Amino acid sequence: MGTTRRQFLKLTLSVAGGATALALTDRHRGPLLAEAKMPPATPPSTRIGDMLYRTLGSTGEQVSVVGLGGHHIGRPNDEQEGIRLIRTAIDRGITFMDNSWDYHDGGSEIRMGKALRDGYRERVFLMTKIDGRTKQEAAKQIEDSLKRLQTDRIDLLQHHEVIRMEDPDRIFADGGAQEAVLQAQKAGKIRYIGFTGHKDPVVHLRMLEVAAKHHFRFDSVQMPLNVMDAHFRSFQHQVLPVLVKEHIGVLGMKSMGDKNIVDSGVVTPVECLHYAMTLPTSVVIAGIESMKILDQALDAVRTFEPMTTLHMAALLKRTAIAATDGRYEPFKTTEKFDSTARNPQWLG
Repeated sequence: MGTTRRQFLKLTLSVAGGATALALTDRHRGPLLAEAKMPPATPPSTRIGDMLYRTLGSTGEQVSVVGLGGHHIGRPNDEQEGIRLIRTAIDRGITFMDNSWDYHDGGSEIRMGKALRDGYRERVFLMTKIDGRTKQEAAKQIEDSLKRLQTDRIDLLQHHEVIRMEDPDRIFADGGAQEAVLQAQKAGKIRYIGFTGHKDPVVHLRMLEVAAKHHFRFDSVQMPLNVMDAHFRSFQHQVLPVLVKEHIGVLGMKSMGDKNIVDSGVVTPVECLHYAMTLPTSVVIAGIESMKILDQALDAVRTFEPMTTLHMAALLKRTAIAATDGRYEPFKTTEKFDSTARNPQWLG
């Protein structure tokens, strides 16, 4: 009954399979492609009201299945509107707060810090990111973020935009950013450590490899997971199985590619969210810059049931042609989303 594993593999990898195999090193090609035949199971969720909560990897932390994207809450011209969005999201069950030191020149963190006053801070799992690759620059950015967010601790700090093959080496070098992050963790300023990137799954695999060589295991990894990614330089096929195997928290982003994927005309916003939520994600971080988009994300959670194998296969078949050259995932194929490429001084 339904689609067999063999049929599913043919559908999901028919376009991306050749490119995926070429992208992987010989050392990774065999086991990763073997594990990518089927997406790992949707993780168990707990429903409280209209919100679903999942466990973040092996941390034991319960987080909302939808996270509030930090860049988008800095987009409304009116700061008070951004603050209202954050508080409304929390009041309606969203607990995972995404942010970054560089979003809107610190404006997103400042807004979030104001929004988290009056008891809201205790109700959320607060994440932000730093760009610094040196110990000195990373330490400065951590202190900046703490001040802007008006908190004495960040629940999850992530190395941001790990998009170049040399980034892992710089972060883990003597005098690199990881030293500052570990010192901040020891001081109680941060609780968990992760990294993010949107460019190529091979860079993510290298980051995990370099970390392992330094006897370090990340608590979370953030990456694009969407209906187009499955066909082109796929984080789903190449990185996701590794994270699941290692019990590392999966933070999905760019489920709609900042509207680019929806603009393809072959998939709806709710389908995008339901697909990403069906994968073994702890959180799907959504760009929310208006009450209408907040309602859309919350509706997707309220109506969510894990997609069947048949449904996922049909959706991937529908998106295969549009996804072939990555045009609807410009974060992979252009520098438009590479803020540290435009501002190399942030790296230190």
